[in-house]
Amino acid sequence: MKAPTQQIRVMIADDHPVVRDGLAGILKSQKDIKVVAEATNGEEACELYDRFTPDVVMLDLRMPKKDGLQVITELMSRRLHKPRIIVMTTYESEEDIRQALSAGAKGYLVKEASRQQIREAVRKVATGQTLLPIEVASKLAESMGHPELSEREFQVLQHMANGRSNKEVGQMLCISESTVKSHVSSLLAKLDAMGRTEAIAIAIKRGLIRTS
Repeated sequence: MKAPTQQIRVMIADDHPVVRDGLAGILKSQKDIKVVAEATNGEEACELYDRFTPDVVMLDLRMPKKDGLQVITELMSRRLHKPRIIVMTTYESEEDIRQALSAGAKGYLVKEASRQQIREAVRKVATGQTLLPIEVASKLAESMGHPELSEREFQVLQHMANGRSNKEVGQMLCISESTVKSHVSSLLAKLDAMGRTEAIAIAIKRGLIRTS
């Protein structure tokens, strides 16, 4: 893994110009930090990473073309020089945090973080340290205690949240209605929910599914 140079070279990836400009301004005022690239979407983030090989990537989770999780997964799996990534997002659900860190992110900050928090996060992650604010670490610890859903259970849950009946879910997933009922029963148990409505509410709160 490449050690940071005298100046920590940073790439910012966010599809909102105001956010990019704000982060760049916060970092460029520091003598030991240099912003070398700014990406406006996930595909561009991967391309610019290959071109500039920054020491630290500040990455939004919600971006067009490729979302943040896809970017993390691609950069971590295909590059010899593994990136040190800080996820910057307005979202801090259990599932977002768990997936980002499992994929290889080294830090996780919400966009309401202070200027000092952002600068110190860059410095710490550049040295290989992991940085999680207390509230984020707490949510991660909480998520570790929850039973994991299978891929099929995630699919059934999302269709449930979209208002589909068991019969409709079965038709969409090409499985029997009785199999759907079995998955629903398993979901209710794993989410500790009394019924479908409560299960959906819990899943949305935890970030397991998203409503359109």
